[in-house]
Amino acid sequence: MRALSKISPAWWDYTTLDREILDDAARLTPKDLEQLSRPGFTIKFYDTVQEFYLAEALEYINAWMQSTEDNPAGLCGPIGPTEQLPLVAQLVNELELNLKHCHFWGMDEWVVNGKTADIKFPLGFAKADMELCFNRIKPKLRMPKQNMHFPAIDAAEYVKSWDKARCVVMQGGQGETKHWAFNDPVKREGKYKNNPPTPAEYRKLSTRVVELHPITLIQNARTSGGGVVQNVPSQAITVGPLQTWKAEKISIWHPGHHDNPFGMRLSALMISKKIPDSSVPMSLLADHPNVQFNYLRSGIGACEIEMH
Repeated sequence: MRALSKISPAWWDYTTLDREILDDAARLTPKDLEQLSRPGFTIKFYDTVQEFYLAEALEYINAWMQSTEDNPAGLCGPIGPTEQLPLVAQLVNELELNLKHCHFWGMDEWVVNGKTADIKFPLGFAKADMELCFNRIKPKLRMPKQNMHFPAIDAAEYVKSWDKARCVVMQGGQGETKHWAFNDPVKREGKYKNNPPTPAEYRKLSTRVVELHPITLIQNARTSGGGVVQNVPSQAITVGPLQTWKAEKISIWHPGHHDNPFGMRLSALMISKKIPDSSVPMSLLADHPNVQFNYLRSGIGACEIEMH
């Protein structure tokens, strides 16, 4: 039987992995990380904050520049990191890039009192996308509302939208459960009492409402809410692996303040060595044909003991 989680015994997570994998990840130096690239998995480093977020913003621009009336295209974007979003709006305005035939998919959204969070919810992701990016674009250049797809509890329209345009890139950060979007590990109960879902089982999941791992609640309180965890909903809607595999490229951005030095190493190691395990959801990207990890060099840190 696999180990119980050191974080929350009622859940699966990365602490249930074999100790050898965890120790191997902790030993990785920045140079070791660079050498984890392989066909289908690219690792890039950026030396400055400016380069990092500009490159992230340019993924939006490059995706939208490919879109035409006959071959519409777009990208799926995250809330976290968000620093690239005002840059996206600035680039669209400066380049006079008309988004008439472009598309955007939000990755996830909160569930509040049994309903999809509305545009006024302070922690809302659609709210952040609009305020940090889309509302800053000149009206004449803006994307039509029907081309902006945000997940909802009734996910039917959102799921259908993935067949309306080509998703050039799905962009995201990495949560402390090693998730993308809110694809967290599952609870350790029922058929998953002794083992987590197989990679094949997890890959079948579509856009859905999920219960969030306790560490995800703590992370979102820390990064977005001043630590006030009681304000963070315990459920959310997330884009699923089914939609993820419709994206031509998966691009994950590691600024260093979302996940920790260990987590940023663990997922890279498991993808590089093709060790998919649903207790580390990001590791399932080992089976995607085009994944890129982007690191801010100053944010990589070290897995060393340092008392304060």
